[in-house]
Amino acid sequence: MRVLRVRDPFLRSQLAIAALFCSLGFQYATWAARIPAIKSDLDLTAAEVGVLLMAAGIGAAVSFPLVAVLMRRLGSQRLALLSALCLALLLLALAAAPNYPVALLVMCVDGVLVGCLNVAMNAQGAELESRYERNAMARLHATFSGGSLLAALLASGMHTVTSSVAAHFAAAALFLLLLVALARTGLLPERAAAPDAAAEQAEAGEKTEEGEKAAKKGAKWTRPSRVTLWMCVAMAFGTVTEGAMNDWSALYLEDVAEASAELAPLGIAVVSGMMLIARLFADGWRSRWGDGRIVLTGSVLAGAGLALALLSGGLVPALLGFACVGLGIAAVTPCVYVAAAGQGSDSLTLVAAMGTTGLLAGPPLIGFIANASSLVWGLAAVAASALVVSACSTRISWPATTG
Repeated sequence: MRVLRVRDPFLRSQLAIAALFCSLGFQYATWAARIPAIKSDLDLTAAEVGVLLMAAGIGAAVSFPLVAVLMRRLGSQRLALLSALCLALLLLALAAAPNYPVALLVMCVDGVLVGCLNVAMNAQGAELESRYERNAMARLHATFSGGSLLAALLASGMHTVTSSVAAHFAAAALFLLLLVALARTGLLPERAAAPDAAAEQAEAGEKTEEGEKAAKKGAKWTRPSRVTLWMCVAMAFGTVTEGAMNDWSALYLEDVAEASAELAPLGIAVVSGMMLIARLFADGWRSRWGDGRIVLTGSVLAGAGLALALLSGGLVPALLGFACVGLGIAAVTPCVYVAAAGQGSDSLTLVAAMGTTGLLAGPPLIGFIANASSLVWGLAAVAASALVVSACSTRISWPATTG
């Protein structure tokens, strides 16, 4: 395997980028798994826990200007490694937080760093597909789900040994540092931008006022195009669907579908399992049918399947509906990231910031809806979010299919 990684540059880079995706899923699921312990240690109320979760979403939402600057100055390779390293160390800071205000600050910084890593690693994934003309983004996103699964297993195992959050987070940080070391071996260096007409004129000494403006265009942030805005909406609602199902499916099964405590966790298992399986095969689907058709069909399946499950009620319809969500929404974010990368670094940064915001802020928002009405209406909002993605997919310029 070691020889294969050295001789095959595509595989070597794919494994390195996959390590980044795995690290983000692992870091996110690690602190999420210890929320009850953090709540107890800091003596927080349920409302304060909600604000703590929202702090990460706020950090992600406001990170866009900073991430855009860092992407231009550092490039995706260096920014990915730096943000992944800081996220590992941030777990130790969260474990050592002495009070609620410090924990809020740590979670806000976590959101910013997640925004940085999310943009950088997806830029690397898009560059991998572009450079080798092979689909890989969906499998990379599958490693994010795999990282979350590993984090859950570690949390369970550590809990049997010790109840110490600090010990758990120290072990998790060590694993994250190993992933950063793996990623460092094969990330793709930045490619120089292809010279445009203005740049060629400048080299020939034929600069004009219009040429100078065009040459400087890449150095400054530009107003997002209409296509980019459609991608932002699709990404935000797609990640709301993804995140909310992971956070609220178990509670729906127990409180609404009247499932037993032993069966309630099946909701998360079904959604996560279907997403993982779908992402492992989605790159082949993209090659065969194209990204646009995959996103449109998948988001309709997710929204309609969940809506029918909510109307039917009961455990079996709920599990079938959750399976539709996992299967249908799995390829949305990989495809939108690739499309956004094709629009340029600023578009990718903005779309990724919206995705991180939806993933982190979506579950609390669904909780507010459920608190104001019922959990059925809360998950109905999730179904509507998936259908919003399907509407947006018809307005996005999708890349040509690759092998």
